[in-house]
Parts: sequence; structure tokens; C-alpha cells
Amino acid sequence: MLDKVTLWIGQAWHRLAEHHVGIYEILDYDSTLELCDAEGHKAVFKRFQKVRFLQDNVTSYQDHAWGDGEIFCNYICAPGVVADKYQEGERWNILISLRETKSRGDIEDIYIERTVIDGFTQQHEWRQTAVWHPTHRLRLAVVFPKERHCQRAILQIRRTNQTIELDHSAFRLLGDGRQMVTWETKNPGVAEVFTLRWVW
Repeated sequence: MLDKVTLWIGQAWHRLAEHHVGIYEILDYDSTLELCDAEGHKAVFKRFQKVRFLQDNVTSYQDHAWGDGEIFCNYICAPGVVADKYQEGERWNILISLRETKSRGDIEDIYIERTVIDGFTQQHEWRQTAVWHPTHRLRLAVVFPKERHCQRAILQIRRTNQTIELDHSAFRLLGDGRQMVTWETKNPGVAEVFTLRWVW
């Protein structure tokens, strides 16, 4: 499934990069996947974005999701409410009504939390993030349960066809025994796709 998604996103991204006029830019993007048990049965995506609107009269924004398992076991967004959800190829689009009107220059914190069931049950797993809007800082993280840590992690960057093996500086032991693997970058290009793969 991952190869199909990556191909589909690559084609859509090429068109997006050529004609992109965004409704907002992302000042800070922090996306964490928490693996809640050693078997990978339950996982929670938590994403925080600090956005600055680039247009007047904005009343909604769009989220996207894809992957294995039951990817919408629970979905929370703030601010706003889900107005519509539909599938396009391997990707789901989620339309979120802000329930208020935003003007150019307004800054808003957007938080999304999504629970996945049976999405990370293999020894070799992955998570993927695509850049839809101009972004100043991007941080990706995976939190592993204390009973089962990550053994190896690599990051793939689609546009440059680059593969980076994450070294010890990306791995951190948390106070409760869980392990966090992180990677971040500044000013990734619109239409970039990052795939973090790991063995655990």
C-alpha cells in the first residue's frame, strides 16, 4: 500500500507545487505517533500546527490520512468540527469547519488527534508525512512502548531520493521507560514527502 500512496501523492504534489496558492502557512508542525502497546494494536497520532492565514474569509481547512488498519477509530480536532470525510485513491480527505472566519495574518493553533487500531503490527513499520503548505519547522516523532523499543530507523525523502539512517542522537529514553525517536527539519519544500521506517 505504501508504494501506491507514495506514487499517488507524488503525482498530486507535482501539480500542487506548480500551482500552489495556500490559504495558510505553517510556522510550527509537530507530529507524534505514539505506539501504545508492544503488539502495535493501538496507536495514536497527535499533530500540532501553528498556522498563519494568508487569505481573508477562511472558514475551513483540510486534513489528510492514510495507512494500514482502522485509521479512524477516534478523531479529535480543535478548533472546529469535521464537516465531511471522503476517500480519494488510498488517501482520506477530512474537511474541518473552523466555526469562525479567519482573516489574513491571523495565527491559530490547530490540534488533531487520531487513533489507529491494528495499523502497526509488523516488525518493519512506517509512517509518512506530506507537506501540503509552506512550512517553517517540521518535527516527526515516534514513541515506542517500554516493552518494545526501536532497533533501527531510517528516513526517506522522496524529492531527493535520499535515505538517512538515524543515529543515536535521534533516540531518547523517556522517564517512564518508553523510547522516543525524533527527526526535524526547517523549511521543507511544498510537495515533499517524508517516510520514517523502523524495525522494532
